[in-house]
Amino acid sequence: MNHGDHRDHGGILFRELSEKVIGAAIEVHRSLGPGLLESVYESCLYLELLDSGIKVARQVEIPVTYKERPVDCAFRADLLIENAILIELKAVEKLLPIHDAQLLTYLKLAKLKVGLLINFNTTSLRNGIRRLVR
Repeated sequence: MNHGDHRDHGGILFRELSEKVIGAAIEVHRSLGPGLLESVYESCLYLELLDSGIKVARQVEIPVTYKERPVDCAFRADLLIENAILIELKAVEKLLPIHDAQLLTYLKLAKLKVGLLINFNTTSLRNGIRRLVR
């Protein structure tokens, strides 16, 4: 078990919160199936998480700094869960190492420890989920 599993966030372990998000993603995937645009899955997962009582924000702007100077641009995180877990959604043929690297960069910029990479374009969603800890 890695260090990120022990961190407590508002009385809920990161792992427990991650599992709730994964459960919601599986429900969305069961309802819709693969083959849709990433934006559709994002909208539906957002609604599923809201319905489950989880605090979630969509398209959260994360500032970028370069050598301690702010840069006049930012990236948008797909979903931010309880201000603690960053979710990056994909609808691709398969997850690649670059997708892991991308999420780790996002976590670094957002100063977060835990992220989920979820690829909805798969027959079994469990095969399309990666949990990364920075």
